[in-house]
Amino acid sequence: MQTQAVKFYSPVSETAASDQRWSVADTEALFNLPFSDLMFRAQQVHREHFDPNAVQLSTLLSIKTGGCSEDCGYCPQSAFHSAGVENKKMLDVSEVVKAAKAAQEAGADRFCMGAAWREPSEEDMLSVVEMVKEVRALGMETCATLGMLNDEQTEQLRVAGLDYYNHNLDTSPEFYGDIISTRDYQDRLDTLDRVRNAGMHVCSGGIVGMGENLTQRAGLVAQLANMNPYPESVPINNLVKVEGTPLAEQEELDPLDFVRTIAVARITMPTARVRLSAGRQKMSDAIQALCFLAGANSIFYGDQLLTTGNPDVARDRALMDKLGMHPFADKNH
Repeated sequence: MQTQAVKFYSPVSETAASDQRWSVADTEALFNLPFSDLMFRAQQVHREHFDPNAVQLSTLLSIKTGGCSEDCGYCPQSAFHSAGVENKKMLDVSEVVKAAKAAQEAGADRFCMGAAWREPSEEDMLSVVEMVKEVRALGMETCATLGMLNDEQTEQLRVAGLDYYNHNLDTSPEFYGDIISTRDYQDRLDTLDRVRNAGMHVCSGGIVGMGENLTQRAGLVAQLANMNPYPESVPINNLVKVEGTPLAEQEELDPLDFVRTIAVARITMPTARVRLSAGRQKMSDAIQALCFLAGANSIFYGDQLLTTGNPDVARDRALMDKLGMHPFADKNH
């Protein structure tokens, strides 16, 4: 996949978030900084824009599981893979609201609804719109990830009050074809443009540890940082290897390389909420602490993501207490 659609610029300011542009080379240079220098710089940027001890808590629910017609090499929900994920119909609105209430009571302030399909149908959208309205009525931020959208669907979500739309780029344009063949990179960019033009917030990030090289990892971050504006929410996922998927035997990413990715995302997208996403279940408390030090200030909260595990609430609360951290939504801070 070619990169002509996106024009890269060298950074022109350390603090002007909306004016800053990053070339792949400049982004890769950040990755290559001595670890302590990179962490110090990321902390400076983080503290300029956020309470360094606050973390935003999001809960993710699969509202329609399995049977997806995309062939994403990392995804156990793809119909192309035999990963043991049961195909399930879409949840009822009442089930989604019940899950949202439970998440809110546990401390989450954003509720994300994900569906395994290439794009929603007209009938699907009717149910999703009701889910968004009901969850928003609880006072929670709403987010949805539903695949590709057309203009009409984007407008439906905007009218329903959706706060964030998630559509990850997954990786750099150069590496994308090694992971997915059923959807073009430009398809992802087009959906994000529709979301932005409709006035909703953008949630977009990627997955590291899929076999990409350092330049390609830098290319993902640069692609995100060069959006105008860049996403308000940036989930950084560490590949969760699932038996039955093409990436099940992928070599493990060095944990410090993951921490570096968080730090580079923070430096290049200063005001974004950088979310420590999939892969946390296998991370030690020490590595997660380094990720927070590198500028992560959002996590998925609850013991289940879409189909893979996540640290349970008690473990996350214990870690936050140990680090002296608190939820963004905590009115006591």
